[in-house]
Amino acid sequence: MTVDNNKIIWNSNYEKLLCYQKAVIIYDLTFHFCNRFIAKSDRTFDQMVQAARSGKQNIVEGHADMATSKESGIKLFNIARGSHLELLEDYRDYLRVHNMRQWEDYSEEASTMAKLAVEHNDPKYFIELAESRPDSTIANMVIILIKQAISLTTKYIDRVCDNFSKEGGFRENMTAIRVKNRK
Repeated sequence: MTVDNNKIIWNSNYEKLLCYQKAVIIYDLTFHFCNRFIAKSDRTFDQMVQAARSGKQNIVEGHADMATSKESGIKLFNIARGSHLELLEDYRDYLRVHNMRQWEDYSEEASTMAKLAVEHNDPKYFIELAESRPDSTIANMVIILIKQAISLTTKYIDRVCDNFSKEGGFRENMTAIRVKNRK
């Protein structure tokens, strides 16, 4: 949000946020993964899809709330981060209980996926990759994406906090407008 000629300009372009773009990919891949590999009657199915959805939706809501309350916005971004952490644990659990290997952080597979995740932000690209891959590969792909989303979300929160310390918040800006108009 910026103040221009006593009007508030709302920045609602959350779709440009990299953490949001990753969250969309995570949601789509999780939906795909659960439909392929987890029974719909299994409570895990709903838990994983809802955690992925929460990660995405709280970024949208948090970004909107930033216009009038940095505190509310940051809280929602933290909820998004928490949802992604929950989902990360679900994927790790899936691999562990199915006796499947989680890629080590610096393995060739993890490095290749991390590079793809930096280069591509189109969910369709990752769904096409997932179509021909087994569950262990898809779970590991999503784990890499979740780690990136968490990192990007944390960086965004840090940037918002830094901007707040320099520019103030909504109330301060509204007070400045009121004071200016009284003069």
